[in-house]
Amino acid sequence: MTPGLVNENGNDSPINAPSKPLPNGKAGPALTVVDTSSSANAKSGALGQTVSGKKLKIREYPKFQSLEEERLYRKQHLAAAFRIFAERGFDEGVAGHISVRDPILTDHFWLNPLSQHFSQICVSDLILVNEDGQVVVGEEPINAAAFAIHSEIHKARPDVHAACHAHSVYGKAYSVFGRPLDMMTQDSLRFWRSHAVYDNFGGVVLDREEGRRIGRALGDGKAVILQNHGLLTVGGSVDEAAFWFISLDKTCHAQLLADAASAGSGYEKKLISDEEAEFSYKQVGTPEKGWLAFQGYYDEQLAKSQGSFLR
Repeated sequence: MTPGLVNENGNDSPINAPSKPLPNGKAGPALTVVDTSSSANAKSGALGQTVSGKKLKIREYPKFQSLEEERLYRKQHLAAAFRIFAERGFDEGVAGHISVRDPILTDHFWLNPLSQHFSQICVSDLILVNEDGQVVVGEEPINAAAFAIHSEIHKARPDVHAACHAHSVYGKAYSVFGRPLDMMTQDSLRFWRSHAVYDNFGGVVLDREEGRRIGRALGDGKAVILQNHGLLTVGGSVDEAAFWFISLDKTCHAQLLADAASAGSGYEKKLISDEEAEFSYKQVGTPEKGWLAFQGYYDEQLAKSQGSFLR
C-alpha cells in the first residue's frame, strides 16, 4: 500500500478489505482510504499524491495575518453567499437573511440591509450590528426578525460564526409537515442527528424570546426546520452554513419527491441504517467538508460576476 495512505483502522491493510457485517446482516460500510500526509486531505476525504510522489493538498479555511484580514474575508464570502442564494431562488421580497460574526467585535455580526435584493449585495453594503440591534457600520436598517433570530443563536453558540435563513420553496413546503428528514440518501446524511424541527409557528419572529426558543431547538446541531416557515442552518464559517442551507433545501426537495412517489406507487422507501449513517456522516457532514463544498459556488460567482460583489 502507498506510504501515507491508511484505512480507517490506521493500518495498511488492503484498500478493498471486506467490511464487517451490520447487525441486520447486511454488509457494513467499506473501509475508507485516508491520506494522512495532510490533515486537510484526511478531513475532506481527498487523496493527494502524484505518481512521482509529489504531495497535493486540498484547500482549506485560510490562516490570516490579522483579524482585519479575516474580517474582509468573512464579508466577501457573506456577500457571495447572498448572490448565490439569489441565483438559486432563495430570495422572496425582503425575507431571508444571512449573518456572520465579526472576528474583532465578537458580539457583533454582519447582516444584509433589509431593502436590498440578494443579487445586488456587495461587501460595502453589509451592515454591522451589536448585540442590542444597533447599527455600528452602515446606513440602512436591518430586518428586525433577522436580529431576533441571529442575535440569540450567535449568543447561545460561540462556535457558530454564521447563520442562514430563507424562505426557499422546497424548505417551506417540507416544513409544513413538522417532521425531521428521513435518512434515505447519501446527501441527507449530512444532517444525521444534527437537525431538528421547531414546531411552534409564531408568525414573523419579532420577539427575542422566540429567537431563544429557536436556538434551543437547534441545540448543538447545524440545522432547524422551522414549521410552516422555512429552513435555518449554521456553521463555523459562512461558507459552511450556506452550503448546509443549499444541501438542506435540495434534501427537502428529494424527500418531497420520494414521499409523493411512494404514496402514488405503493413502493416502500428504503432508509439508511444508523450504523451506515454514522459512518457516512463523518465523510459528508463535517465542518471541513461543508466549507470545502461551498468553494466551487464561490469560484463560480467570482467568475460570473467578475468579482462585482467584492466592491
